[in-house]
Amino acid sequence: MNKSQAILQAASQTFSLFGYKATTMDQVARTANVGKGTIYNFYATKEILFQAVVMELISSMRKTVEKEMKPQISFEKNALNALNRLLQFRETHALYVKLVAEEKELRTPAVQSMLTKIEQEITRILAEKIQLAMNKGEIIQCDPELVSYLLLKSYIAMIVDWQDTHLNKLAEDTISQLFQSTIFKGLMP
Repeated sequence: MNKSQAILQAASQTFSLFGYKATTMDQVARTANVGKGTIYNFYATKEILFQAVVMELISSMRKTVEKEMKPQISFEKNALNALNRLLQFRETHALYVKLVAEEKELRTPAVQSMLTKIEQEITRILAEKIQLAMNKGEIIQCDPELVSYLLLKSYIAMIVDWQDTHLNKLAEDTISQLFQSTIFKGLMP
């Protein structure tokens, strides 16, 4: 692993533990086992380093979705598989969980900006898949960008917002069945 990758990995760990606002370049340097000046050779500011870490997160999310999308199965099945994997991704990816929590608690502008980037990328990926499904005649004609936004926001509402107002966390199966019986059913020809 080269120094840049080691710094990114250390930064991801540090941001996951402390959040964006509380993370310092000194902490990242200690975690990466490099001098602070070495970090600045690759990343001029904490915000630029944070952006690079988030871009790695987005890439990981994209790979997660791509791995689940199989051309030989239906859009609905692919979408449900990808949704379930993203549910697992969110539960296990400490950085994303920490960013969502920090944004809710502190409204840190850099975190808000990066969460918006993550949302935009996920929406773009979903819109691509929706367009492919429309081209194959698997789903009705619709605005892929609007439908992907609806899917993402509904997904976030079920995994994040629900827990804020209810005592229990929704099970993956419950969320999948809800999406299948409502949103996906409405997209079928």
